[in-house]
Amino acid sequence: MLPISKVAWHSRPLICSSCRDWAKIRWRTSRRGHSTKIVPQLKAAQKLPGIPARTRFAPSPTGYLHLGSLRTALYNYLLARATGGQFLLRIEDTDTKRTVFGAEDAICRDLAWAGLQWDEGPQVGGPYAPYRQSERTALYKEHAAKLLKSRHAYRCFCTQERLDSLATERNKLGLPTYYDRTCLSITEDESDERAHHAEPHVVRLVTPAQYPAYNDLVYGVVGKPKGQRLGRPNQNGFEDPVLMKSDGSPTYHLANVVDDHHMKITHVIRGVEWMPSTPKHLELYKAFGWEAPAFAHVGLLQDSKKQKLSKRDLNMDLEKMKMDGILPEALMNFVALLGWSHSMGSDFFTLQQLIDNFSLKFTKGNVIVNFGKLNYLQGLHFRKELVEGNENVERILDQIVTLLQEDSKIVVDPEILNGRTLREFVMALLRLETSSSFTIASRFVERHRSIFGYRQSEPSRAIKRPRHELSLIAEAALQIRDVPIDEWSVAILKARVASVVQDIVQKDHYNSENAESLRDFKYVNSSLLAWLRWAIVDGNHGPSMFDIIELLGRDTTLRRLKTAELELSAVQGEDTIVSSKKI
Repeated sequence: MLPISKVAWHSRPLICSSCRDWAKIRWRTSRRGHSTKIVPQLKAAQKLPGIPARTRFAPSPTGYLHLGSLRTALYNYLLARATGGQFLLRIEDTDTKRTVFGAEDAICRDLAWAGLQWDEGPQVGGPYAPYRQSERTALYKEHAAKLLKSRHAYRCFCTQERLDSLATERNKLGLPTYYDRTCLSITEDESDERAHHAEPHVVRLVTPAQYPAYNDLVYGVVGKPKGQRLGRPNQNGFEDPVLMKSDGSPTYHLANVVDDHHMKITHVIRGVEWMPSTPKHLELYKAFGWEAPAFAHVGLLQDSKKQKLSKRDLNMDLEKMKMDGILPEALMNFVALLGWSHSMGSDFFTLQQLIDNFSLKFTKGNVIVNFGKLNYLQGLHFRKELVEGNENVERILDQIVTLLQEDSKIVVDPEILNGRTLREFVMALLRLETSSSFTIASRFVERHRSIFGYRQSEPSRAIKRPRHELSLIAEAALQIRDVPIDEWSVAILKARVASVVQDIVQKDHYNSENAESLRDFKYVNSSLLAWLRWAIVDGNHGPSMFDIIELLGRDTTLRRLKTAELELSAVQGEDTIVSSKKI
């Protein structure tokens, strides 16, 4: 197996220049018998905390996991594991109207499939159970009452009609749809009395005229030193977010803060879209007199046009990735690189290597998602698991066999099996794949249809060779029949083809002045290999032709070569089309 640094160095479009340069140095020094270890210089905020971190992933069961939420879970998981802490799963299911039946179970299945096992949460329990917010309502009401008592919150009895009217008027003035604090002046006794008589109301947080700046582990100091002003003079507008809804359920702001405190969360890694909420959350911590966790906000995921990736995008759908056969560790490797920086010589990481090398060195700004990188990493991880005999490979093998049996365009040529089962033949072909070739089962079948027997009526990829040259090449290719079946191996086949090429050059079938030159030998050699690829696998790119010829066996190879020679005889014109795909 190649050193990871060397593999990564040759994959230039997929690794940043600094990492590539480092890999280049590392490879050169290793060839001289040295080893070069680069210790990344991290800023204080980027270093791991000196205490075990307690982190959490808190999804809402209003849908299924997608790439963005999986990244949030992964970063929190890695921080907990890297520091010897705990990773919690908490289900934030207070929005009953949007809750999707079965979504919680699907979230748990997907996290387990990805290898992100939680230490506390649904299915496993823990000291701070329950871990579903719908089962913690009494706790939220208790803390809302504490805020009312301390005058950090107040009841708002305004009807929805009044609030809508207020929002409309403020919109006309180009102002934020803040509240005007009409109910803040209601006395405590009156407020209690109206609430006692079940008058509909919400509970609002009293926000300051300006929020103080706060420290973010990614962006540093956020907000101007004098804070964020929440309203201009004479505009009578205050943010005062709702903490408890009129139906008695908590909003995200209250439940999130109360749960993080009671579950002793020390670090919160989440998307940058939550940054506007952070000052409100810090204000709640201050109102309760609690110490807030450290916050790190990571950039949005964007497509190549710098548009936010939609949850409805099929490329974001974790379930589809699983069905396609994307390997869990390949996906975790890919997701980790969507906003996290490292100083290693390769972007290839197992989950354990991610834990061992993790830091809080996140990229500022949004992240462009290149799914080509996922395909690249999928190939590397597949090659690793193929060598190890991982059960994921068995599942992919099952997928390929099923697709071959269900593809109406493919009738598997029984001669190619040579006593093997279809499953055994597919496994042998998989072992010929390079680390960068294999991605998913369906693409594998599409690329190798011709090996199994499917042939297009006309070749779709082409170079031109004069007709007399091709006739000569086709006839010469059949000379590999001289290799007996018991010697049918890559090494002997290579030697025989080289001998055939040398014979053609020496017999002066081309330019006699250059018959002995390397240029002519390469020309004849490339022409012969191109003909072999076209004749045997319909010109399709794939493993080495000699590996394919050995795999197919002597009888199948010679039969396909003879068929192709007959097809060539039927072609009219001076120039004949043959595959121009890279040999």
